[in-house]
Amino acid sequence: MYDVIIIGGGPAGLNAAMILGRSRRKVILFDSGEPRNRWARNMNGFLSCDGMDPKEFIRRGREELTKYKVEIVDLKIDAATYSKGQFIVTDANDKVYHSKKLLLATGLKDKLPQVEGIEELYGKSVHHCPYCDGWENSDKAIAVYGKDRDGIGQALAMKNWSSNVTLYTDGTNKLNKDDLELLKRNEVAYNTERIVKLIGEDGQLQYVVTNGGKKNPQDTLFFSIGTEQQSNLGRDLGCEFTNKGVIKTRRLQKSNIPGLYVAGDAARDVQMVVVAAAEGARAGVAINMELQQEDRK
Repeated sequence: MYDVIIIGGGPAGLNAAMILGRSRRKVILFDSGEPRNRWARNMNGFLSCDGMDPKEFIRRGREELTKYKVEIVDLKIDAATYSKGQFIVTDANDKVYHSKKLLLATGLKDKLPQVEGIEELYGKSVHHCPYCDGWENSDKAIAVYGKDRDGIGQALAMKNWSSNVTLYTDGTNKLNKDDLELLKRNEVAYNTERIVKLIGEDGQLQYVVTNGGKKNPQDTLFFSIGTEQQSNLGRDLGCEFTNKGVIKTRRLQKSNIPGLYVAGDAARDVQMVVVAAAEGARAGVAINMELQQEDRK
């Protein structure tokens, strides 16, 4: 019987494991090896780790956990249930584990625009988070992807980083008069033609190709068309969800299920590595305090 099972080996899971390990708890962490930022070259906006390779961040975090005797298993968890005050999880090899508490730090995955050539550029010159990658693209020719009217807000936001911003609506033309006036006032160009493909070399975007083969020179593309849960475990366990598709948490990362905590992107709207790590620490402290109360006779 473990004190805590942690599912997810990203910043939230690792930081929670550190707090719990330092609290001398018996902890096991499962990592499927598919973090949301695995395509990114750099991880930004994290004090003392700004610009670090995300893989190096994970490696260092794991190394730091060794002295706290946290077990790390590189396997996906296929099932999790809650029964009679304990959690029962089953890994991809059908091995079963039991714990008093469970932390889900399984994260989210981004929905990519259905555009030819985007996968080769994603994480290099195609991004979803301006706070993570806006600085590196300062003063470049920035494209923003958003069908109908969905990209207006992000296009306006990207003016913070460059004066050269173009909104692409990919064959949809739902921009109304007020939208067009707003874009014009803020000097944001727009293109309503259907995007045929993206052209780039060595991960660097060069052109957004639209109807008729027209090549529109662009240095980078930002998008935000939604996310989905990396794992179905939250739904399987009966967690409540917000209307944005993230798990609803109460004070100190608690879910609606007794003893089940959630930290990181799976539970929040501000989806940054530094925030996920902080939530992992909060969850670790809260779990340990709850265990302390239960340990008292």
